[in-house]
Amino acid sequence: MDYGLTVMNKIKDTDIQSIIGHVLRWGTIVSIGIVFFGGIFFIYRHGHSVPDYKTFKGIPAFLHQPADLVAAAFSFKGQAIIQLGVILLIATPILRVIFSTIGFALEKDYLYVGISLLVLLIIFSSMMSGRVG
Repeated sequence: MDYGLTVMNKIKDTDIQSIIGHVLRWGTIVSIGIVFFGGIFFIYRHGHSVPDYKTFKGIPAFLHQPADLVAAAFSFKGQAIIQLGVILLIATPILRVIFSTIGFALEKDYLYVGISLLVLLIIFSSMMSGRVG
C-alpha cells in the first residue's frame, strides 16, 4: 500500500485553504513582530542622533548581500532586523502561491497548477532581474 497516496487522498480543499490562511496570518504577524523588534533596537541605538540631511550616506553596506544582512541582524542592528521583517512580509504572499500550487496539484487541477507556476515564474524572474513595471 502506498502511504503517500493515501495521505494525499485524505487532504481536502478546505485543509489547503486553512493552511494558506494560517501561512498568510502567521507570516504577517511574525513579520510585524520582527519589524517592531528591529524598530526598538534602531530607536535605542539611533534615537538620540540628529540626521544630517546635507550629506547623502546611501544604503549601509550590510544591506547589500543576504549573508551580510543576516549577520547584521544577529548582531542586533535595527535596520537589518527591520529589513528581514520586510523580506518576510514580501515572502508571505509568495508562499501562498506556492501552497496554492501544491493544493491544485493534489486536486489534479493541472490548469491552475500551470497558471500558479506561471505566476511564480513571473515573480521570480522579476525578483532576479531587479526591474519594476
